[in-house]
Amino acid sequence: MCTCVRAPPRAGQGREPPLTVHHLNQLLLVCSVVLLVAVAAVRISSRSGLPSLLVYLAIGVLMGQDGIGDIRFDSAEVTQVMGYAALVVILAEGGLGTKWKETRPILASASVLATAGVAISVGVTAAGAHYLVGLEWRQALIIGAVVSSTDAAAVFSVLRRIPLPARVTGTLEAESGFNDAPVVILVVAFSTAGPVEHWYVLLGEIVLELAIGAAIGLAVGWFGSWGLKHVALPASGLYPIAVMAIAVTAYAAGALAHGSGFLAVYLASMTLGNAKLPHWPATRGFAEGLGWIAQIGMFVVLGLLVTPHELGDDVWPALVIGLVLTMLARPLSVILSLAPFRVPWQEQTLMSWAGLRGAVPIILATIPMVNGVAGSRRIFNIVFVLVVVYTLVQGPTLPWLARKLRLGEQGEASDLGIESAPLERLRGHLLSVTVPEGSRMHGVEVNELRLPPGAAVTLVVREGESFVPLPTTVLRRRDELLVVATDPVRDAAERRLRAVAHGGKLAGWLGTDGQERVR
Repeated sequence: MCTCVRAPPRAGQGREPPLTVHHLNQLLLVCSVVLLVAVAAVRISSRSGLPSLLVYLAIGVLMGQDGIGDIRFDSAEVTQVMGYAALVVILAEGGLGTKWKETRPILASASVLATAGVAISVGVTAAGAHYLVGLEWRQALIIGAVVSSTDAAAVFSVLRRIPLPARVTGTLEAESGFNDAPVVILVVAFSTAGPVEHWYVLLGEIVLELAIGAAIGLAVGWFGSWGLKHVALPASGLYPIAVMAIAVTAYAAGALAHGSGFLAVYLASMTLGNAKLPHWPATRGFAEGLGWIAQIGMFVVLGLLVTPHELGDDVWPALVIGLVLTMLARPLSVILSLAPFRVPWQEQTLMSWAGLRGAVPIILATIPMVNGVAGSRRIFNIVFVLVVVYTLVQGPTLPWLARKLRLGEQGEASDLGIESAPLERLRGHLLSVTVPEGSRMHGVEVNELRLPPGAAVTLVVREGESFVPLPTTVLRRRDELLVVATDPVRDAAERRLRAVAHGGKLAGWLGTDGQERVR
């Protein structure tokens, strides 16, 4: 229930006046101010090296009953519903940004890390919580499951300025997208009244739900991308809305079929993100904006739910459990899960330390509260303290560790962003290309692009001036190109443009074919 402290009514007042447009205006003003402050916090966190989630949590705490806002909010049910909704949007945004060419070579290792690695982490962390902190086994298993889910948003809010090898980023992204599903199943199972099912029954349920979620997610993503490619919408702004609607549909269908909705939305979004849909940069930007709003709202609500003056007794248990998780459970799960894949020790070390816990564990900690598990409030407080403290420790040190392990790759050519708008009646596509900084397309003549027959550069925009290029026109950084391509050669034209962006005018002869390289 969410209530605000109000002054007592004056004599003669029977009841509080109904909500009016004035109250709505006040609410909108408060929400907009909070949102602006949260957006400004992104800039602060990027300069300080701290994950922005801590700033958003702090905003929620300051607005809560122990802060200046004095808002009393204690509804775990509302928090769980809002958290699930936000998590769907965040997973959709993450899936849309996951490149299949980077994920495909590490799919097996990421899947093992998100399943067997989670099991190892749950077991080791639960044992530490039981034997070192004294929690009874059900509580220990719940905490072990809750904190075994990594948070991609937290990891990459810190590492976004460091270009890491594709194998590391791909593994971390895929793991964070895959491991939410089995973790949710485990937390729900451990939080259910009555004895916990035998391990083989629980394992069978996890496999079945993952299989259903994966099948539905891939099917919805494939049919959705096919439809968007073959049906030209009347306005470009409808494409981002349609993509997000398809992603949410995948979650709903997966959940209603008693499968993993979280895995379904991630796989559907990844399918859509790799389908070369029209107006893709606009769609990607729209999804990123929704993802930020979802994160901000989720963290603020979680900050409201916590009661700071109740955390004192749970600081020490949180530090002990977090130490077991960070120094033993996570490294052990990474080493054992990746042993068959011969991953270099430097990459294993970074992935062990990069297991940041963000809002997802705190959301999952509301499940035992909703189910009425004994000691559930203490579980929530321990998880909250653990996430905050170890994010403060791990977050700022991740870039430093990446540099010490020599995993930060400098001098990589920027990837080329290509936006496609369908010309349905002309049976063609209009490609919008911007030459980024560091691109090897700088200094290349238009005729040296060697685009396939049926594709041509029709316009160049340079420093605000537009002109029709000659075959000998030399391209420069920050040039914007309009390329018209017919349906049969659209993909070949994109591949050639990306190849030149990475390999220069000799791309193809030197082995650069425009494909993403995986290291």
